[in-house]
Amino acid sequence: MAYFHNRTVNLLNLHYFVASIAMSGGGAFYTAYLLKVGLGVPATLLAIGGMFALRLVMRTVLLPLGIAIGLRRLVILGSVLMGASYPFLPNVHGLGGALVLMIAVSALADSVYWPSYHAYFAALGDAEHRGQQLSVREAVAAALGIVSPLATGWALVTWGAPIAFWITGAIQAASALPLLWTPNIAIAPRVPGAMRAALSGVVLFAGDGWTTAGYLICWQAALFITLGQDFMVYGGALAVAALVGGVGGIFLGRLIDTGRGTRAVWLAIGALMFVIALRIGLLHDPAWAIVANALGAFVNCLYIPTMMTAVYNSAKRSACVLRFHIAAEGGWDIGVSTALSLAALITWLGFSIAWGIALAFIGAVFVFAQLQRYYRDHPDERIVPNEPGEFQSYAGEAPKI
Repeated sequence: MAYFHNRTVNLLNLHYFVASIAMSGGGAFYTAYLLKVGLGVPATLLAIGGMFALRLVMRTVLLPLGIAIGLRRLVILGSVLMGASYPFLPNVHGLGGALVLMIAVSALADSVYWPSYHAYFAALGDAEHRGQQLSVREAVAAALGIVSPLATGWALVTWGAPIAFWITGAIQAASALPLLWTPNIAIAPRVPGAMRAALSGVVLFAGDGWTTAGYLICWQAALFITLGQDFMVYGGALAVAALVGGVGGIFLGRLIDTGRGTRAVWLAIGALMFVIALRIGLLHDPAWAIVANALGAFVNCLYIPTMMTAVYNSAKRSACVLRFHIAAEGGWDIGVSTALSLAALITWLGFSIAWGIALAFIGAVFVFAQLQRYYRDHPDERIVPNEPGEFQSYAGEAPKI
């Protein structure tokens, strides 16, 4: 079965499932917590945008480190650093040194983890089954996210922020355990032209980062405020969204892998833009805001496999997957930090955060154009039925890692 036939991808997905418990738990409360301690909307958006901008600088250490220890160890290190970053958040009580330290530590952890994880998944996954493998990853991760935001909200209210975020960090660090049974991948010291070849990934990720700033981060701030800045109610809204997302997107991977990627783009981006409009229109009604948030989780299960299939397969065809994703993540950081800075300025000037959410429309149009071009230019990445439960690629020889 294409969804589960690759043992290494199964272990990578197991790692991601455990990590998603942390990310959909304490990780989903970053914006809410900063608002709760009194930063205000403009300062919160600017702080998060500053963290992503700082990643651009910190990521310069990643390539030499990857050459020295290999890709698997890099992902393990990133997982542990991500876990270690969560306990810094409860020390933040407003503007000051603790906020700066939290931003720096989080930026370092993100800089190591995300490019190396994406590169590892790109290298070891199957191009011809990529959509199905991604749709399983996102659907199961969404389902696991049903309990974790409720548990985190309850822990924040009952035990306080230090315990809640220490637990989150421990779970994130434990996600590295399945990677002990996956193969290492060496990174070549020199690959001429590798960064230049990653330009398509940089451009696509820049659009996705801009979209994320409005669609996710500005929306999280708006939702938390609309729900009365109540951790339990906010956690409940995230749990409802995870329940909806867990039943969506599982069949879209087959749509991509059978050569209908351009249709998947229309479906994913169309649904994304509909939910952006819905979130803007229903922003100030708590009950309808929860509905808009839940529909967004379903959209994620459509959007992420559609986009990341293109990114991962482009990376696997490139001369070096790590260099590709270092460059691509740089594009993402530029997109998200620029859009968040603009959203912070908009709200500081007294305009509604709805205008920050609306910035996602610009990114969505840009991503749509890039993905349409990709799937038109790569019709050879589809597969056809061979025997029941089996598939035959006619993409030719597998790309070299």
